[in-house]
Amino acid sequence: MTQIQGRTRAAALPIEERRSAIVAATLPLFLEHGSAVTTREIAQAAGIAEGTIFRVFDDKTALLDAVIEAALDPAPTELAIGAIDASLSFEDRLIAAVEILRQRVLYVFHVMSAASGTTRGSTNSRSTDLPALTAIFTSAADQLSRPPADAARVLRGLTFACVHPAFGTDEPLSSQDIVAVLLDGIRRPGFGEARC
Repeated sequence: MTQIQGRTRAAALPIEERRSAIVAATLPLFLEHGSAVTTREIAQAAGIAEGTIFRVFDDKTALLDAVIEAALDPAPTELAIGAIDASLSFEDRLIAAVEILRQRVLYVFHVMSAASGTTRGSTNSRSTDLPALTAIFTSAADQLSRPPADAARVLRGLTFACVHPAFGTDEPLSSQDIVAVLLDGIRRPGFGEARC
């Protein structure tokens, strides 16, 4: 690193690596301050000169869009679900998956709350399909009355509805309860059966 007027200059990086480093440094600041975060704060956190931001991004809005897009990337959730121990029972794997989905719902809610002050927000939509979750259902397809992909979508939706803060539940369902509702429903055994 070269010394410039008492400062150390950031090492030269390829543009995509520099973009990724700036986005990574910005994300915690964005989650704390939303769009009010300054480019000065971002540059300080990234260990770069403020002008470097504008060599990589057209403007602050473009940077925040990239931060939102990176924050909403489903790949880490997919990897975490894919890493669930396959030797666990079907139900225990689903409970572990719901724990991961719970964290994802709360994190996305935090990101979207921070993004509420941006002018454009994220312009790219990413698929929310989680093949690793579908794979858990596929491993027990003989126990299901619905196709595994449908079951995965229902579990994601149920988890979202039971965890998202906007639904205002005082006591959200536990991961075990969410899985039990999905697998067993909420009707008592014997009710709703055909009568003679």
